[in-house]
Amino acid sequence: MDSERVAVPFRGAGGGEGPLTWGQREIWQTMRRTGRTLNVGGTIPVPATATATVEQYESLLSYVVSRHEALRTRFALDAAGDPVRQVVDAAGTVHLDVAEGHTDADAEALRRHYEFTPFDLAREYPVRMGVVARAGRPSHLVVQYSHLAVDGFGIDAIVRDLVHRDAADPPPVSGLRPLELAAQQGSPAGQRQSAKALRHWKGLLAGVPVARLAGSDDPRTPRFREYTFRSPALHLALGAVAARTRAETGHVLLAAYAVALERVTGLRPVVVQVLVSNRFRPGCADAVCHLTQPGLVVIDPSPPFDDLVARVWRSATAAYLHGYYDPSGHAEMLASLGGPVDLSCFVNDRRAPAPRPGAVPGAAAVRSLLPRTTGRWERELPAYDGSLYVQADTEGDAVQLGIWADTHAIAPADVERFSLALQDAAVTAV
Repeated sequence: MDSERVAVPFRGAGGGEGPLTWGQREIWQTMRRTGRTLNVGGTIPVPATATATVEQYESLLSYVVSRHEALRTRFALDAAGDPVRQVVDAAGTVHLDVAEGHTDADAEALRRHYEFTPFDLAREYPVRMGVVARAGRPSHLVVQYSHLAVDGFGIDAIVRDLVHRDAADPPPVSGLRPLELAAQQGSPAGQRQSAKALRHWKGLLAGVPVARLAGSDDPRTPRFREYTFRSPALHLALGAVAARTRAETGHVLLAAYAVALERVTGLRPVVVQVLVSNRFRPGCADAVCHLTQPGLVVIDPSPPFDDLVARVWRSATAAYLHGYYDPSGHAEMLASLGGPVDLSCFVNDRRAPAPRPGAVPGAAAVRSLLPRTTGRWERELPAYDGSLYVQADTEGDAVQLGIWADTHAIAPADVERFSLALQDAAVTAV
């Protein structure tokens, strides 16, 4: 695809240098461990009726980089190539790529190039923006960020801040900035928070058996595969049980996850890492940075289901409160346990909180949706994070689970059984 690069200057308020934040160090460890770029972003089609120009996207890129310190950050590297310091520039130049084309395939080619090309952390700012255009008329906007700079909630904060783009005198950026956050985490109060969180982790893990996923009788190459499971019945069931138990649908989903994993693998208790946004902490709701870290949930999936939901609620709440810690201390804590600990199961519930249903659906209404359940195998990768990584999203009137499985740890057929067992646990609970 033919393209040109347009230099886009930026100038922001302030700069400086400091240590990495806990979230930056956490995600870098994952990138190192898996060999994946973990770049995040996507593609936005430009409506045919829009009057957008390439110059307007140049202005947009200049605005977001000038506005947010995280997007004008480079990293000082050690001899091994690991980032050890973050350097925020007050002014500089980024680039907008203008790619010739107009189709979804053209945009996807650019998006894949952005996603799978590692950032040059020492020289490249952590945002890539490109416009797919024909004869100067944009058809798609493609954006990818380094995960060292932002997580998904950080991207949401960037989007919310666009409301100030045309203001003559925009207000200061809300939310902690990465250098402020790193200083806060390194303070005595930050270190006390970390120590408290790690004591919680250690207390939970002390009573957990070492044996986890036993292995697979159907290993594949590439090793990791994604199974996409879409269920309107699960969506309705989660809402119905949440209304009855006055829990969140995420707690019901996690309870069903525990029942399903125990049913398919025999594991008890179920040990799962949940992704904690940490956006509830002071100054973090609108912070443009990477704040997400794992929290730990240990669940005994014993019936009755409503009691299990209540236990999950308590355990998940504790996980959220203790999902904010120094990764170096976390590694030392795991090493102190005296043996290997399997933390290979993850749940990343990315769904927005759902309002309570006006009328709680009954079992017949939920079961009537079961024929609409679908499941299909999709992408394959040589590496991923963990052995069973479940991402939950809302897709129209359904819950969609993206289940990444290490086929050397759990067989593909067991992944399919697990997804159906999760759905069954929630539907039966209605």
